Amino acid sequence: MNIHTGQIFSGKLRTGGGVNLGILLAVVLVALAVWLPLGGWQQIRGWLHLAPQIGFAAYGDDHLSRPDFARVEHDFPLSPADLAKLTPENLKKFDQEQVDQIYARLTAGPIPDGAYDGGLFFPKGASNKRRIAEIIGGLPGLAANLQGAKVELLGKTLWKGKVFYREDRLLRNRIDDLSVLKPIIDGELATIPTITVHGRDQWLMFPARLYCGQSLLDSRRESVIIDYAFTDEIEGYRERPDYLAGRNGFQVRDEIRMVRPGFYLGRAYLGKIFLLNFTLYNESVATGPMTEASEDCWSGTQQRTLTASR
Repeated sequence: MNIHTGQIFSGKLRTGGGVNLGILLAVVLVALAVWLPLGGWQQIRGWLHLAPQIGFAAYGDDHLSRPDFARVEHDFPLSPADLAKLTPENLKKFDQEQVDQIYARLTAGPIPDGAYDGGLFFPKGASNKRRIAEIIGGLPGLAANLQGAKVELLGKTLWKGKVFYREDRLLRNRIDDLSVLKPIIDGELATIPTITVHGRDQWLMFPARLYCGQSLLDSRRESVIIDYAFTDEIEGYRERPDYLAGRNGFQVRDEIRMVRPGFYLGRAYLGKIFLLNFTLYNESVATGPMTEASEDCWSGTQQRTLTASR
């Protein structure tokens, strides 16, 4: 737009085409006034990956102030529209109590099948400061060796997601970079099974069993459990490094619930100590045709609003 000196007069500004910018600005403001109440704010929040506006029960800093999950679900049920607002990116914007309240209002949904992209994020307090220091401090043998930011960076570098074998009730993790693990891997790297996802070859390691079981956070209904305790009994088990996740290592136990078809929210525990949150996302399932909802696990006795599956 070219602005000419002679076009500024009496407090008015005109473009080269003679359009009064004051009028143009008024039109834009009117358009925004109409658009924002009709969902414009949610679109803006989505573009910026801001935490979407959904309901939460009140809570404080101390544990005793945490609300009962049954009451949370009764007073603030998650509608299909609420679930549609959530993404793997904007979930990271909530503090941990809010993530917990979201997770408690989900059901397990169907046990996934196929490759899912993963993302992880550590707990944050209401002040948005990471609580990794206190968590790592509660894990024997880890406090002296791991720093929060480095752990998160390491996890994002190594771990790219999971591959579910629904019929076999088994799972393997997708590892993108073996540079850190290479010194402790037994045998030749060429013997490790691989999968190609998004045009990249990734190694399949750390097998686990899949089943429905009680959530360590919310016992009112089951979650899909990803159990590494007896990975040494799974075909293809490689002592090093697979033992790290098993009962002789860090005793990893994951659990997941479905946000919506193709999208799951998970919690990772080491020796029953909560460590971090993670997300699993399969775009082809998430954007596929709508089908009837299904539940592979016990969804509890409390009524909730269910979404249709894809």
